[in-house]
Amino acid sequence: MKPKVLKNKKAKEETPVTSYRQTLHLNGTAYTYYSLKEASKILGDLSRLPYSLKILLENTLRFQGDSPEALAPFAAWLTNRTSSQEITFRPARILMQDFTGVPAVVDLAAMRAAVTEKGGDPASINPHIPVDLVIDHSVTVDHFATAEAFGYNVEQEVKRNHERYAFLKWGQQAFTNFRVVPPGTGICHQVNLEYLSRVVWTNERNEIYPDTLVGLDSHTPMVNGLGVLAWGVGGIEAEAAMLGQPSSMIIPDVVGLCLKGDLQEGVTATDLVLTITQMLRTHGVVGKFVEVYGPGLAHLTIADRATISNMAPEYGATCALFPIDEETLSYLRFTGRETQLVEAYAKAQGLWEAEEPLCTETLVLNLGDVESSVAGPKRPQDRVLLKNVAASCNIESPQDTTSLHNGAVVIAAITSCTNTSNPFVMVAAGLLARKAFAKGLRCKPWVKTSLAPGSQVVSDYFEKADLQKDLDALGFYLVGYGCTTCIGNSGPLPAPITKTIEENSLSVAAVLSGNRNFEGRIHPQVTMSYLASPPLVVAYALAGTMLIDLTKDPLGQDPEGCDVFLKDIWPTTQEVKEVIKAALTPEMFTKRYASVFEGDKEWADLPVSPSQAYGWPESTYIKCPPFCDQSKGVTSIKGARPLAILGDSITTDHISPAGVIKKDSPAGKYLVSQGVEERHFNSYGSRRGNYEVMVRGTFANIRLHNEMTPELTGGVTRHMPSGEIRTIYDAAMAYQRQGIPLVVIAGKEYGSGSSRDWAAKGPLLLGVRAVIAETFERIHRSNLIGMGILPLTFMEGMTRNSLGLEGTEVFDIDLGSSVTPGMTVTAQITREDGRQETIPLRCQIQTDLEVTYYTHGGVLTYITRGEI
Repeated sequence: MKPKVLKNKKAKEETPVTSYRQTLHLNGTAYTYYSLKEASKILGDLSRLPYSLKILLENTLRFQGDSPEALAPFAAWLTNRTSSQEITFRPARILMQDFTGVPAVVDLAAMRAAVTEKGGDPASINPHIPVDLVIDHSVTVDHFATAEAFGYNVEQEVKRNHERYAFLKWGQQAFTNFRVVPPGTGICHQVNLEYLSRVVWTNERNEIYPDTLVGLDSHTPMVNGLGVLAWGVGGIEAEAAMLGQPSSMIIPDVVGLCLKGDLQEGVTATDLVLTITQMLRTHGVVGKFVEVYGPGLAHLTIADRATISNMAPEYGATCALFPIDEETLSYLRFTGRETQLVEAYAKAQGLWEAEEPLCTETLVLNLGDVESSVAGPKRPQDRVLLKNVAASCNIESPQDTTSLHNGAVVIAAITSCTNTSNPFVMVAAGLLARKAFAKGLRCKPWVKTSLAPGSQVVSDYFEKADLQKDLDALGFYLVGYGCTTCIGNSGPLPAPITKTIEENSLSVAAVLSGNRNFEGRIHPQVTMSYLASPPLVVAYALAGTMLIDLTKDPLGQDPEGCDVFLKDIWPTTQEVKEVIKAALTPEMFTKRYASVFEGDKEWADLPVSPSQAYGWPESTYIKCPPFCDQSKGVTSIKGARPLAILGDSITTDHISPAGVIKKDSPAGKYLVSQGVEERHFNSYGSRRGNYEVMVRGTFANIRLHNEMTPELTGGVTRHMPSGEIRTIYDAAMAYQRQGIPLVVIAGKEYGSGSSRDWAAKGPLLLGVRAVIAETFERIHRSNLIGMGILPLTFMEGMTRNSLGLEGTEVFDIDLGSSVTPGMTVTAQITREDGRQETIPLRCQIQTDLEVTYYTHGGVLTYITRGEI
């Protein structure tokens, strides 16, 4: 099969027409921009075109001009409010974090090595657009509940990740357009919201255009709350964008979310986003844009809006965009950023808050209907009212809850950019702690408490409001500025707690102010995880159990023996607002971010080799990957065996876990063989720069249920035709030695969750050629194509169960003479007894550009070929 060659591959080679260029004069400077008002002369009235599509249209005008082919998809969308036509998109910049960013930079270094080996210039592999990488995913809650916890955890972070951080410093000096925010600064999305984002971008030619980005983290849409169009992508797609490749997409449907009314007293933005997550996941918005508008916006701060946008991946949307309005400008001014150009440009382009957008479909939510709630115990969309939390645990209530018990809370973490970016809920948590302590309440001794803000500004206003001492009094000491518990870096539980859980087979819980609670994610000994607002995290730490109705059951007793209820210590809206007004100042933002790229002495002292090509020193963290192999091509898949048959809602955590590496796992055995002691294993997330570790960790999640081994959980499968039960890694290597390709079979929502590209890279290295599922989540589908794995879906009404697939079958998948978007693929299934049947499958390659990537064996081989 001959690969299709994509023309005009690099952005710098494109010459857009200038008929839409207009001039905006401001403070003596003339700025040029591509006018949507001029485009309306051809396309018709654009005033009610959704904001997100206006931004995509501007991007098209700027890079492709006014050709009929370029504008036709937008004309079709205006007519039908939906489209099946392809467009390309080039973001203004890229955001990374270290777990996904390190492997991306490793890929770039490997591409430079491949280019150098062929006699090319390594500098030809370099970001074409600005890239910011924020180190936030590596700090772990090793110590807690003491004033020394922060210093200890930071020290351990640097020790564990010395090789990774030195590699990133090399990248910072080797690549132009690449900046690194050192560890201990904050969470990438909060840093993006508070500092990096401009809303309107300018270049050296005084061109102005919308600030847009893609990020190597699924929660990149958080900045949609500021009016910035952004979404998460896998590392492969981001690398392509960095190197001048456009992203391709079908113009998405846009679901309007009209908000009306105001939140009730005591209801938080966390309660609101959990309600929206349940609402939109039920409605179905996967692969769609969401636009939020309506009179209810007048009652939502930028922090509230960012909370809603942050959880777009949890409800399945590509993004959740808010309009630019006075609240946007107020936030920009308060955080020390320019507003005049933002306002002038937004109004000139029709991006300022205006009339209701014309959407594909519209949903309405009255904010007054939102109630206090949590989500869990295993999925973010499973919202539970406070009165029903005990029932959601689905365990028998023990008679004694005065000690560690079934349903006990063992982790209570104020963490994650979702909520720590919002001063209202953070101050509410501090005030609740103050009131609780004053009434004699204390957290239960079996609860591991932690506070990990996404920004150092939080510590500043906590200190000024004297709230940190109140949180300290209940054990919520600062443990770090990073993702911590939300991504599984919750650290070990105290040994006596672990022993009691294991000896009594207890089912225990975590409560966190995060955005994800998938099985096996938060802690290996936690079987139930609940998402909650920061004040509710404190409340559940006081209760020490999920088997309580916080609306009517007491949290404890005061010194006089009187019951204390949640309502007795819950702060009022007015109380919270008064503290914010007195404690939060603009100077906190400008001071903290003035030296954001400098780091501490440990960062400054990291050794850096001043070379354009990386030297690849011996390391168990960083190793040159094999993804730039030039011999890859695409053929039909013959004689494939199922590696795993999986159910619904298989997340990227299931496919490529980020947390603890067990000593007896394939990855653990590899590290031991390399002389690494178990205490220095670190996490899978931190080892993503070494493919040898990551391929062994693929499908190694302890909660993974493979239907080929129904009696077992974890990363095991049945090797066929022997029927022998092996680890998935060992079975895959056995198949590779036999020259047998592999497929993975799954249900609905395959690949939901984070953007991690190792959920595609790992299967590729295991020998997986195709994944056949009922539905795919957007980012993972793209990642599979980017690594040369074919995503296929069953036809309507067909499932693994209706076909009676057991894992004993052999698959022959015929791709014909060429691959085309959305084509029907024929698969022949041969049963164990020799019976054969042929079924149709739908190819989920959606655009011509994706065909190009797939037929080259993936993005990296395609780009590297072009540079040699």
